Amino acid sequence: MTIKEILEKKKMSIYRLSKSSGVPYTTVNDICNKNIDLKKCSAETVYKLSKALDVTMEDLLNDYIEERISFELFKSNVCHELKEKGDVDFIIDTLEGHEIQYFFEKKRYPESFYLLAMLDYLSRENNIPICSDYDEIREYKLDKPIYPSGVLALCAAAKNEKAKEKAEKECIPEFKKYNIIESDIRNVI
Repeated sequence: MTIKEILEKKKMSIYRLSKSSGVPYTTVNDICNKNIDLKKCSAETVYKLSKALDVTMEDLLNDYIEERISFELFKSNVCHELKEKGDVDFIIDTLEGHEIQYFFEKKRYPESFYLLAMLDYLSRENNIPICSDYDEIREYKLDKPIYPSGVLALCAAAKNEKAKEKAEKECIPEFKKYNIIESDIRNVI
């Protein structure tokens, strides 16, 4: 819950929170209006606010701190979700979930591009028209290619780049467009 939501729930004003916490009104107001990022505030400020709101510091910060899983785990989760739902339901859920735009706005470009590539690939495979909602995002790509960890391990073990070259040749075009080297989205256990 954000501070603003907690204030609404407790029927407390920003002014009252400022007075009861000892945190200057302008600071509290800026946090509530997202001009200041709460996770960048001092521990003292977060502590004072949490005490005044009668919540833990962790509860206060939960909505401001988002844990980011590794990209490999993200890809695996997406592929497992595809396997469970099937192509069409996956496409529908991805479009309805607006995750592509969400990740893009959060500057989590690999995740955004991976979902968009998956959406475009599945649309092509199922003869479904490409959704034009993401045409603006389609103009971008990652600066450097992202290879699967298995490919990187093979390159390290062999002390050459042959595994990367092979992966690039076998890559699904919709993924390669965004500099994501992906060739096998259906082989999940």
